[in-house]
Amino acid sequence: MKNIFITGIDKGIGLALAEKFLDQGHFVFGTVLTQAPDLPLDNLQIFTLDLSSPESIENCSREVLTTGKKIDVFINNAGILIDKEEEGVVIEKLRQTLEVNLIGTIDLTEKLLPAVNTDGHVINISSSAGSLALTGSGTSHYPGHYPAYKISKTALNMYTRTLAERLKDQSITVSAVNPGWVKTDMGTERADLEPQEVATNIFNFALSKPETGHFWFKTEKMPW
Repeated sequence: MKNIFITGIDKGIGLALAEKFLDQGHFVFGTVLTQAPDLPLDNLQIFTLDLSSPESIENCSREVLTTGKKIDVFINNAGILIDKEEEGVVIEKLRQTLEVNLIGTIDLTEKLLPAVNTDGHVINISSSAGSLALTGSGTSHYPGHYPAYKISKTALNMYTRTLAERLKDQSITVSAVNPGWVKTDMGTERADLEPQEVATNIFNFALSKPETGHFWFKTEKMPW
């Protein structure tokens, strides 16, 4: 049994991931913004977390550390997309997006790093929208260009690289993962992947030992 930490298990990919790891006999620490999901409580501990609130991040990280349990797989899944209709940058939406997708995510990760096991795996759920190399390629999934979301995921990718470099001597793997276009509140029903399929992909990847500091889709490296 491994200990798995997942943010945002109340719905979408996070919920599917929690279900997958629990079904396979692992212990899950899961965070929710407000409403806890209807999951069996055996091998599950739920924490309230608002990534836009430094106080909430402090409280959540303290509660997790107080359990005394080590984390084998740490998955930063929670995130927001609030500018899908926008063509240009709306500063207030950029601030809100960065607080959750980048600053809050990094703050929580840094606070919980002491609990990550040697040989652990930190996974940042990113997006193909965060790839500089792929900018301008393909068709947008949304009416606008959603720049705040793209900026947040590009910056999260850089955090992945810098954290991987810092932790390589501890044998902690750090990865950015593109889940694909998924049928969630964010991805909409037009998406081509079910959350359960994506959860299986990430489950298998999380328990493998990939090369640290890279951006992945399934088992293939993606361009930064």
